Amino acid sequence: MSRGRNAAPGRIRIIGGSLRNSRLDVPDLPGLRPTAERVRETLFNWLAPVLEGARCLDLCAGTGALGVEALSRGAAGVQFVERDARAAQVLRDNLERLKAAAGKVTALEAGAFLQGAPQPYDLVFLDPPFALGLWPALAQRLEAGGWLAAQAWIYVESPRSGVPSLPSNWQLHREGHAGEVRFALYRRALPLS
Repeated sequence: MSRGRNAAPGRIRIIGGSLRNSRLDVPDLPGLRPTAERVRETLFNWLAPVLEGARCLDLCAGTGALGVEALSRGAAGVQFVERDARAAQVLRDNLERLKAAAGKVTALEAGAFLQGAPQPYDLVFLDPPFALGLWPALAQRLEAGGWLAAQAWIYVESPRSGVPSLPSNWQLHREGHAGEVRFALYRRALPLS
């Protein structure tokens, strides 16, 4: 597991908003890779103009750092989806401790969650475990399944070595790199009929 700088083992820090400097407990699970502090700082600077009141989906939530950061900075609510039952419970415990009632956790595999009844989100965090290569399948389900608002923002974190295949109407807005990680923010355009 990679940890952002300044993160104590097993804990990461929320870097902005009403929960600034709060700590999230992080379970020691194989493949769990919290988004680094400097990446989160850059991402949320990009999102600052659109975050207030946004409805967010943190798909493959892991530690929930992205979704909790969104709640801290004014998102109306965050649906967290995490397949690992232990990680999901730690996330629930963190939300309860932080009194972040606008965060809801579902312990389910992301693809299975996206087969449920859709509701459109303004912002989606798509950061699946790198080894599973889930970006194309999850992106297509998000796009085709009614999960995205008309001009939704989608954050995608992936290996630096290659850009995942994404829907053609997701337009790259900004991107960056940190070590072996590529992080990118896309804006959804309505698909051509």
